[in-house]
Amino acid sequence: MLTLYGPAGMIRKLAFKALLLIFVSFGLFLSFLRVVGYEPKDTSPGLWLSGDIVSESITDWSFTNEIEEIFVETQTSYLLPHSITTYCGVYEGKFYLFSAYYEGGEFPYARRWNHNVIRNPSVRLKINGDIYEQNLSFVSDESEKAPIHKAFVDKYSNWQSPGIENVHIFLVEPRF
Repeated sequence: MLTLYGPAGMIRKLAFKALLLIFVSFGLFLSFLRVVGYEPKDTSPGLWLSGDIVSESITDWSFTNEIEEIFVETQTSYLLPHSITTYCGVYEGKFYLFSAYYEGGEFPYARRWNHNVIRNPSVRLKINGDIYEQNLSFVSDESEKAPIHKAFVDKYSNWQSPGIENVHIFLVEPRF
């Protein structure tokens, strides 16, 4: 008869306690990150974005003309957010984000955030400390992409575009 207090039982009991401690610690760590945020830095991705949520609908995004980079938080399939930095631009009053594939690669799989957006278009944008809950839609029409791409090139005069075929553009739209 097995008992909990024999050598094998004690090992199982210690292993269970250790596993429980790991899960509780991990849960507390994720809770801490959720409260304080864990934002991306340059090319390193982050998790949650923190800031004041803007509840009113934005119709004029021209305030972003002076902003170089913004943060974008997407939802992964494994329920943790994935946030990145990206460039933004306004063209004909509409707000766009873009993702450059400098070394090529298959869209949307070469960028995790692109893949996340195609699967779930709900995103959170952090601009000047404020959070904007929006949707993104992929701009696939080549005739529509060309002038938007030119607007990006004009805004970021030092940016070396990998060519319009390697730049993928998303339109920012209100979330309903």
